[in-house]
Amino acid sequence: MNPCDSVCDTASPCPTNVMPDVQSYHDARQIAIDKVGIKAIRHPIRVADKNGGVQHTIATFNMYVYLPHHFKGTHMSRFVEILNSYEREFSVESFEAMMRQMVERLEAKSGHVEMSFPYFITKKAPVSGVESMIDYDITFIGEIKDGEYLQTIRAVVPVTSLCPCSKQISDYGAHNQRSHVTLTVRTNRFVWIEDLVRFAEDNGSCELYGLLKRPDEKYVTERAYDNPKFVEDMVRDVAAALNQDARIDAYIVEAENFESIHNHSAYALIERDKKTS
Repeated sequence: MNPCDSVCDTASPCPTNVMPDVQSYHDARQIAIDKVGIKAIRHPIRVADKNGGVQHTIATFNMYVYLPHHFKGTHMSRFVEILNSYEREFSVESFEAMMRQMVERLEAKSGHVEMSFPYFITKKAPVSGVESMIDYDITFIGEIKDGEYLQTIRAVVPVTSLCPCSKQISDYGAHNQRSHVTLTVRTNRFVWIEDLVRFAEDNGSCELYGLLKRPDEKYVTERAYDNPKFVEDMVRDVAAALNQDARIDAYIVEAENFESIHNHSAYALIERDKKTS
């Protein structure tokens, strides 16, 4: 055992045959740190999709642990060592195991990891059936506190929204825009990323596609016109669907419209813990 891996007294000299471990020195300020670690480190991961395939993508990790008041610092290199121990075999399924390893190796009572990555879904255009891919920003958030593991999933889903007021007051036409519906959900069992995306896409004015032929463009234009929604409508409709899904324990639903006739966005949010409400 390296003698500097344990708490040191700065007044005591380190043995001459080892490098000093300054992070483990005693700190006298009596102030604990809630989160300390590394941000924005990228690492390859594998993600299983609902169709039985596997996507290879690059995730950006933020990794933190709790630091007691008597330690001067944490061992930053250990976060990187943990990630690299998985090489290219890191997967969503190993997320909890990686977190528990992190807390154990850093000797922390709690830990927090955010893993963000692009996820691609192949979609068929509504009329022509031509296939194309759309990417979604996905984040897995894991927390361990006093041995209990909690996992949250966040999905940012682009949709089309069309303004009900604009449609009502105009003799012809209505303004529409691209919108982001963001779902942050805590689940009690496994939920596919595709299922989260579907919650949002089913409740916009129309979903988006990577490639459209002219008959498809006609369809999505008319679909949005026949299904106008404010940001308030979208978050309420998504929340109503999440309320009916027993896999979801808690959620935050956000909608942001990047307005086409204003130089600002419209925004709405609903938050609910189904276990307490």
